[in-house]
Amino acid sequence: MKALVYGGPGQKAWTDVPDPTIQSPSDVIVKVDTTTICGTDLHILKGDVPAVAKGRILGHEGVGTITEVGASVTSLRVGDRVIISCIKSCGHCVNCKAGLYSHCLGEEGASGTGWVFGHLIDGTQAEFVRVPYAENSLYLLPEGVSDQQAVMLSDILPTGFEIGVQYGRVKPGDTVAVIGAGPVGLAAISTAGLYGAATVIAVDLDAHRLEKSREFGATDVVLSSDADWKEQVMLLTDGQGVDVAIEAVGIPETFTMCIDVVRPGGNVANVGVHGKAVQLHVEDLWIRNINISMGLVNTNTTPMLLKLVAQQKVPADSFATHHFTFDEFMEAYDTFARAAETKALKVVITA
Repeated sequence: MKALVYGGPGQKAWTDVPDPTIQSPSDVIVKVDTTTICGTDLHILKGDVPAVAKGRILGHEGVGTITEVGASVTSLRVGDRVIISCIKSCGHCVNCKAGLYSHCLGEEGASGTGWVFGHLIDGTQAEFVRVPYAENSLYLLPEGVSDQQAVMLSDILPTGFEIGVQYGRVKPGDTVAVIGAGPVGLAAISTAGLYGAATVIAVDLDAHRLEKSREFGATDVVLSSDADWKEQVMLLTDGQGVDVAIEAVGIPETFTMCIDVVRPGGNVANVGVHGKAVQLHVEDLWIRNINISMGLVNTNTTPMLLKLVAQQKVPADSFATHHFTFDEFMEAYDTFARAAETKALKVVITA
């Protein structure tokens, strides 16, 4: 089969590799019909994730059709259309039973690490993929939900909702600022209303992404390159600061922006993946009664979000801005890596 293979920092290739095979009775093999590229894949290609070995097939998002099932799999069949979750779940360990799939203790990949696809085992940017713990790591796709909609449920929608909205303790009537209007930030914007946010402020350097954020539910937008960006945000809160500030970029400056605009007693939810140290000035923050949260997505809300996508209550289609086929994988990566120029949000790649 063909797959997108990591060759070390800065190196990747769409090349021939052996087909995956069943290795455990709980495995299934999925023919990948649709996949996409995540910012994390770009981090890997920069060498920021040393746990990813040369020769690893990248990708942790996908939708496909089951072609083979392991001996212990009873609830899935050959021919089923499924969403491949970015997080494994054995379903039996203490963490999985608590809904903390991101720290699944199953031995696949590494015990205690839920993110394994394209990281510790071969991923979804391939014609076929082996899925461990298949009955807990796949979601049957109902009629009426397209592959393009469904692939957004592999990662970005549950990430924005769980780590941004839920961890940020959004409640009815809240004012929420989302710093970073990329795919995950837009996922947080599009789901903040599920918990009753009254005002959702998108903050970004890119004017195009700010305008796009209105399609996802942003009520106000602020260009962060403006000298008075903070004052603009504060004016929207009567000078009190936002109830919830969601960091969706992953750099020290945007985390500090969240701290700067959150009100006393408010919540800062860090969703972005940070590659550099961030200073936390506890000497200034302790007196403000701020709650700070962060984490890796569990994907335990995927079934609920799938229902909302099926009912057209979450704009999953709007994330897709560019379309490619598998033989255009390298072009898809180039387009996604130059998002500021190409105006790419999510690139959808189909077999």
